[in-house]
Amino acid sequence: MRVAVCQLNSRADRAANLAVAADLLARAADAGADLAVLPEYVDYLGPADGEPKPEPVDGKFAEFFAAAAARHGMWVAAGSFHEAGPDAAHTYNTSLVFDRGGALAAAYRKIHLFDVEIPGRAPYRESATVAPGDEVVTVAVDGVDVGLSICYDLRFPELYRRLTIAGARVLLVPAAFTAHTGRDHWEVLLRARAIESQCYVVAAGQIGDHEPGRSCFGRSMIIDPWGTVVAQVPDTVGIAVADLDMGRVAQVRQVVPSVANRRLG
Repeated sequence: MRVAVCQLNSRADRAANLAVAADLLARAADAGADLAVLPEYVDYLGPADGEPKPEPVDGKFAEFFAAAAARHGMWVAAGSFHEAGPDAAHTYNTSLVFDRGGALAAAYRKIHLFDVEIPGRAPYRESATVAPGDEVVTVAVDGVDVGLSICYDLRFPELYRRLTIAGARVLLVPAAFTAHTGRDHWEVLLRARAIESQCYVVAAGQIGDHEPGRSCFGRSMIIDPWGTVVAQVPDTVGIAVADLDMGRVAQVRQVVPSVANRRLG
């Protein structure tokens, strides 16, 4: 399986963001990708008062990426968007996966919400406007089980253990990881999830400034099940591509059978 991570600097212009996403998907398809992964909130990352109206999973956001998947004959993991939520005050932070024909193959609602206070910076209160999901989701991509997650989920290894037990051999992490924490934690956490799960990890991030007080780290990357970074996007908008070998997953799990040897969970 050849995969591509797409790195964006989404801002307050949804049409412009989608145009960049479409261009990166075309580049991924030209590179022969079977699956392309986009970042969290790929269509809009700007002031809250300008956010697009929340949509259902078959709304305009889904139509756009379904059409792109069908146009390129490529699987597309469309980062995430604001899905219409359980009440008027809350959305879901939802990731959609489309198959080669443009059909919706899976939807995952972010489980862990980013509620933190970083000294000297504006507090983040994702739960004030976003409702958590409650379902662990895998999807078969050309016969390979792929586990879904979003950004802050990365700090909760129990989710990835459940995805691994469910059969995942590839883990997706669309993200808008903050620059402040990303410098020290992003790659470390991604490699840890790959090593402990003995899976490939495909992480697509936002990069740069997006709105006053918010900057994202970028460094989108693909990591093998030994924890080795095999591809990384430079610090700009762009893509990186790598071939995933499922035989490598089997080899690592045989050499260090930690998944098979687990006693808890």
